[in-house]
Amino acid sequence: MPRLTSAQVKDLPKEDALIILPIGATEQHGPHLPVYTDTILVETVLNEAFQHLSKEENIWTLPAIPFGKSDEHMDRPGTFSFSFDTLKSILLDLSRGVQANGFRKLLLFNGHGGNIDTLKLVARQVKIETGLMVFIINVGGLTIPESIIPEEEMFMGIHGGDYETSLIMSSYPEWVHEDKLPTEVPKLAEMSKYLRFQKGNFAWTINDVSESGILGNAKLATKEKGDALYWEHGKELASCILDILEFEICKVLGDSMIQETEAGKVK
Repeated sequence: MPRLTSAQVKDLPKEDALIILPIGATEQHGPHLPVYTDTILVETVLNEAFQHLSKEENIWTLPAIPFGKSDEHMDRPGTFSFSFDTLKSILLDLSRGVQANGFRKLLLFNGHGGNIDTLKLVARQVKIETGLMVFIINVGGLTIPESIIPEEEMFMGIHGGDYETSLIMSSYPEWVHEDKLPTEVPKLAEMSKYLRFQKGNFAWTINDVSESGILGNAKLATKEKGDALYWEHGKELASCILDILEFEICKVLGDSMIQETEAGKVK
């Protein structure tokens, strides 16, 4: 969308359009990955998805927000974080802009795990306030085949491990310091059967769980894995986007569920 003129944006058909707002982060990713990793991932996976979509589809992206809620990494150099209130305000303001421009659907495409809870809270508020249909897709929520990343690594390798390192090796190999690939796996599984990073059921900062600033085994990473992951993620994201294009929340209720009240009775 930034390439269009004001007049071109005005003339876009709005009824069947989808606006995508990519949201990343700028935060430490250990001694081997750039602090821009999460923003790289959200932009590159989205670009890969467009390789699986027709240019005729009425889909438009806004510029990526390169900062997120990264306060769990604030004690490490290279981290620049929004507060919850700041990120919430930015998302609300941009969503109001989407509505003011006449669009009906907004996809928040997120590349940073620390943003997820904020996005969930804001999405509903945007829906109530503006009437927009709001959707959330997280890069980390896309399918990761075990044939590419081992199950054990995906269980704990949530930050700067095999998965993220492989992806950056594929997209920006010159930004990966391969002579400094770390390995650090916390003992969470040994300590608790219930508490898990993926469930978000306990509060933590990176200093609580890691010395190196990563969680996982970056030494397992390869460019070939990253290539395969981008292909898989691009196909899946494209499928999700097409599904969202067809979705109308007003149809969820369904004709058979319409209830009419007459004389105190529900028909």
